[in-house]
Amino acid sequence: MPPKKNIRPPHNGPWKSYFTDGKLDSEGDFKDGKKHGLWKFYYRNGKLKATGNLDQGKFTGLWKWWGENGQLRQQGKFKDGLQVGFWRRWLANGVLYDEGEYVDGHKVGLWKTYDKNGKLKLEKTFKPKLKKKSEAKRK
Repeated sequence: MPPKKNIRPPHNGPWKSYFTDGKLDSEGDFKDGKKHGLWKFYYRNGKLKATGNLDQGKFTGLWKWWGENGQLRQQGKFKDGLQVGFWRRWLANGVLYDEGEYVDGHKVGLWKTYDKNGKLKLEKTFKPKLKKKSEAKRK
């Protein structure tokens, strides 16, 4: 006889998780057992690490990430769990590191990269990725 499985209904509602030292690690809601809605993630020092929305466990909408020093490090949008639209990343000192567009999780068009002083050091153009026939049929 196979071992008995402990089957629980999927979690719904508010949720908080904690580091082993008892400090808050993350908070948000679950819907049908998957992260859904606004979620916040924290560093052990209590500062905000990341915030954004999830739709049935997939990243969606605007997301932001910060360093442990509270400095904004990255921001951009997601759709169906994939990076889309204009994104920016910053160095720990607050200087812009790079910026450019994403389509379906891939860099496209002109991307600019800057040095630690904010001076433009590289421009690179990315060509759009061609969708596979199987992916095109699913959408």
